[in-house]
Amino acid sequence: MAGQIKLSAPSGGSVTLNAVDTASNFVMSVPAAAGVLINADSATGAAQLPVGTTAQRPASPVTGQTRFNTTLVITEVWNGSAWSPIGGYLAQYLVAAGGGGGAGFGGGGGAGGVLVGSQLLTAGTAYTVTIGAGGAGGAALTSGVAGVNSVFGSLTALGGGYGSYAAVGGNGGSGGGSYSTNAAGTGTLGQGNTGGVGTASSPNGCGGGGGANAVGATATSVGANGGSGILNTLTGANVYYGGGGGGGSGGSAYGGYGGTGGLGGGGNGGNNSAGFAGTANTGGGGGGGTYNPGSYGGGNGGSGVVVISVPTANYSGTTTGSPTVTTVGSNKVLVFTSSGSYTA
Repeated sequence: MAGQIKLSAPSGGSVTLNAVDTASNFVMSVPAAAGVLINADSATGAAQLPVGTTAQRPASPVTGQTRFNTTLVITEVWNGSAWSPIGGYLAQYLVAAGGGGGAGFGGGGGAGGVLVGSQLLTAGTAYTVTIGAGGAGGAALTSGVAGVNSVFGSLTALGGGYGSYAAVGGNGGSGGGSYSTNAAGTGTLGQGNTGGVGTASSPNGCGGGGGANAVGATATSVGANGGSGILNTLTGANVYYGGGGGGGSGGSAYGGYGGTGGLGGGGNGGNNSAGFAGTANTGGGGGGGTYNPGSYGGGNGGSGVVVISVPTANYSGTTTGSPTVTTVGSNKVLVFTSSGSYTA
């Protein structure tokens, strides 16, 4: 039936619509091109906003339109030029923990765990940033030390597992490589990978530490390569984070190389020398040292880092810990190499 139904009330009054069954939900839909759709389940319950994915946003939104975005898990409003989260804004982040130390003749240290994603920041809330230190490399014929966790708000990246001598590799963000045929350390799902296993045949090669992007390699007669890290461009540059340390080797053979071609800051395994350190502020694992001739220690793991990218229009400028702040496109990018905080 075509036409209109007009409901009016005296000045200061109201119009009440009651369902026949007052125990059931009342639903009123206004299906118009620029209309409003709100489903109210009760006076004391909740109003349901339109719900949909990012791809299902209105093609021609009107200022003030509000919806729940199931892709981003936020409530958003069209502010006239963009969809903006209500009560805060989205920030992109990278959190890398400290890499594990390599063994003094043994496996390479596992990379620190790496977390990458986006998070809704609440305006006025201070978010703590903690930068994990790299684990110490082991002295001659000893295992290394695990790396330390890095934290951004509620997010925690786990420190890298230690490279082992005559023991199982350490677990962590990524697992440490092992000596001989001992089991390698395991990584953490979503943060890193398992380390590599060594070989008992002479000359001995030790397993590479796991990396954020790949497992540590299994050794043959030389030290194995560490797993590669992941590429990230939040800072405006192509930077790899979370490379595993290369395994050490026995005899005069070369140790393996950290990461794949050094990607992600993993330290090289020793070549008649101590293992090389993981690169600072990448979470790279330390390399394993050489044994015979001489006994050499493992390399230290690289320290972690936290990178936060926020829309310039939302950037508060309130920080502690002296992060480096740059502008990349339409965002402000904060790089924390020491602990501090950011207030949204």
